[in-house]
Amino acid sequence: MEMMFSTERPQFYTATILNWQPLLSNNKYKDIIIKSLQFCVKENKVKVCAFVIMSNHMHLVWQPLHPVTKAKLQHHFMTFTAQKIKEDLKLNNPLLLETFKVDAKDRTNKLWKRNALSVDLFVPQVLKQKIDYIHANSVKAGLCVHPEDYYYSSARFYNTGVDDFKMLTNYLEE
Repeated sequence: MEMMFSTERPQFYTATILNWQPLLSNNKYKDIIIKSLQFCVKENKVKVCAFVIMSNHMHLVWQPLHPVTKAKLQHHFMTFTAQKIKEDLKLNNPLLLETFKVDAKDRTNKLWKRNALSVDLFVPQVLKQKIDYIHANSVKAGLCVHPEDYYYSSARFYNTGVDDFKMLTNYLEE
């Protein structure tokens, strides 16, 4: 598959659950994030080079593809994942959903902390450093001994070449 030219640079992107609550400890919410990323890749909206989904935040190295801008990609991705997770919480854990209640004109609940970190990556060395940082997250948190042992991460892909998620682009091959 040929990638479309992008005017956007690869980004290191971090999104955090409001008040650092461990909402993403539930794997079905991690799976919502994965499915959303897979959709964006399939629709040629983004290249995903690396990711890790932790209990209360996620890190990505991704690159929006023309004509998608980083602002539009981030907005749609975060809105979609929040809506899907809220739908499940309404049905299966309304008490937990109450902990995300906010007093805002445009919403009653808020899952993601506002102003996610987004840093453009200009040089390959910094890109590699961010990917290494992402992959070390699960080890640092004590979830595994080796980064490739943590399922919700791209570390196994970089270690073995196996893309369990069918959405990853190896930055070394770019």
